Amino acid sequence: MMQMRWHRFLLIAAACLTAVLIPLCFTGPAVVLPSINRALGGSAIQLNWVINGYILTYGSAMMAAGSLTDIFGRKRVWLIGLALFTVVTFAVPWSPSVMWVDVLRLIQGVGGAAAFAGAMSSLAQAFHGAVRTRVFSLLGTTFGVGLAFGPLVSGWMVEVAGWQWVFLSTALIGVLGFVLVSTTAGESRDLSATRLDWPGALSFTAALTLFTYGILLAPEEGWRSVTVIGCLLAATGLFVAFVAIERRVAQPMLDLSLFRNARFVGVQVLAATPAFFYVVLIVMLPARFIGIDGYGALKAGQMMIALSAPLLVVPFIAALLARRITAGVLSGAGLLMVAGGLAWLGHVMSSGAGSGLLPSMALIGTGIGLPWGLMDGMAVSVVEKERAGMATGIFNTVRVSADGMAIAVTGALLATLIQRGVLQGVPGIATSHVVQASNRAALGDLIHAGMLLPGRQSLLLQSYDDSFRLLLSILAAACVATALGVFVLLGRARVHDDTDASLDMAVPAIENAC
Repeated sequence: MMQMRWHRFLLIAAACLTAVLIPLCFTGPAVVLPSINRALGGSAIQLNWVINGYILTYGSAMMAAGSLTDIFGRKRVWLIGLALFTVVTFAVPWSPSVMWVDVLRLIQGVGGAAAFAGAMSSLAQAFHGAVRTRVFSLLGTTFGVGLAFGPLVSGWMVEVAGWQWVFLSTALIGVLGFVLVSTTAGESRDLSATRLDWPGALSFTAALTLFTYGILLAPEEGWRSVTVIGCLLAATGLFVAFVAIERRVAQPMLDLSLFRNARFVGVQVLAATPAFFYVVLIVMLPARFIGIDGYGALKAGQMMIALSAPLLVVPFIAALLARRITAGVLSGAGLLMVAGGLAWLGHVMSSGAGSGLLPSMALIGTGIGLPWGLMDGMAVSVVEKERAGMATGIFNTVRVSADGMAIAVTGALLATLIQRGVLQGVPGIATSHVVQASNRAALGDLIHAGMLLPGRQSLLLQSYDDSFRLLLSILAAACVATALGVFVLLGRARVHDDTDASLDMAVPAIENAC
C-alpha cells in the first residue's frame, strides 16, 4: 500500500512538472527579449514571434495531440512530447539568430502540446471522484503559478546567470519530468480508437494555425491587411471543411455531438476566460507600470504578486468548496469577482497607481482562482472516461489558443482606442504617425511614441490613460456576461461523478497529499 501511494505521488509530481513547463515557456521569454535582441539582433517582428510562435503551435497541435494519446497510448505520447520539448529547449540558447529561435519555438510548442495532453489524459485514467478533483486542482494551480511567476523568476535568472539559463533551466525541468514519467506512469489507450483522423487533424490544425496567425499579425499589419484578411478567410473555409469531414468520417477526431451537451460547451467557454480576463493583465500591467508609471522592473514584478499570489491557495479552497457547491456556481461566482476587480482597477487607474491598485488586483486573482482549479477536472468529467484524451485536447486547444488571441485582440483594441483619442485631440494630424505612435504607446513605450509625435507626449499619455481604463471597463462587462453564461451552462455541473465516490476510499493518502 505504501509503495502504491508513493508511486501515485510521483505520478502527480511528474504531471505538475509538465504543467509548469507550459506557462514558463509562454511568460518567461517575454522577459528575455531585450537580452536576445542585444545578443542576436533581429527585427521587432522576429522578436515578437519568439513568444507568438510557441503560442501558435501549442494551441494548434493540442487537439490532435489529445487524440493521439487515445490511439497510441497516453504515456508514450507524454514521453515523446517531453523528449521533443526538452531537446529543442536545450538548443534554443545556441541559436545563431533570432530566426532560428523562432523556428525552435515553433517546434517547442508541438512538444509541449503532446506532453501536456499526455499528462492530462493519464491523470484522468489514474484518479477518480473527489481525488481526481483535488489532483486536477493541484495541476491547475501549478499551471497558474508558472504563468504568474514566470516573468519574475526569469527576470531574476537573467540578472544572475544570463538569458540562456531561462531556457536551460526549463530544459532541466523537462529532463526530470521525463525520468519521473518513465518510472511512474502506466500505459493506457482507448481500444476503440484505431487510427488518427488525418483529414480532420490536418484541416483543423491548419484552420486554427491560420486563424491564430491572422489575429497575431493584425496588430503589426492592420486589420485591413491583405495577409490578415486572407488568413482569416482561409481559416474560415478550412473550419467549414473540418466540420464536413467530421460528419462523414467513421472515427472522427472531434465528435461534433459533444457540442449538443450544454456542459461541454460551458467548459469550453470557461477555458477561454482566464486568457481575456487574467492573462492579458500579466502582459499589459508590467508594460504600464514600467513604461507609463515609471516603476523599475523589480518594483513592477513585486506589484504583480498581488495579482498572482491568490493562485497559490484559492484553487485548493475551490476544490474543498466543490464538495458542497457545484463547480459551475463556484466558477460563475469567481468570474463575477473578476468583473468587480476589473471595474475597480479601471476606477483607481490614472497616470499614477491609485491606493486601491493592489487590492483590486488581488480581487481579480482571487476570482480567477476559483474556476482555475476546477475547470481542468470538469474538462474530463463532462465526457465518458474513455474519451478523456479528446476532451483534454479540445479543452486545452481552446484555453491556449485563447491566450494568443486575447493578447492580440486586447493589444489591437488598446492601440485603436489610443489612436482615436489622439486624432480627436489633434484633428488633421498625419494618420500614419498616429498609428505608429499608438502602437508604441500600447506596448508601454511612451518615449519612442512621443518621438513620433513631437510635442504631443502629454496628449499621448492622457489618451493612453483614458483608453486603458475604457479597456478595463469593456473587459469587466464581458466578464459579467461570461459569468451569466457559465451559470446557465454549468450551474449544476460538478467536477466528478458522485457515483465514483466509493473509489475514493481506495486512495485516501493521495487525497491527503493533494
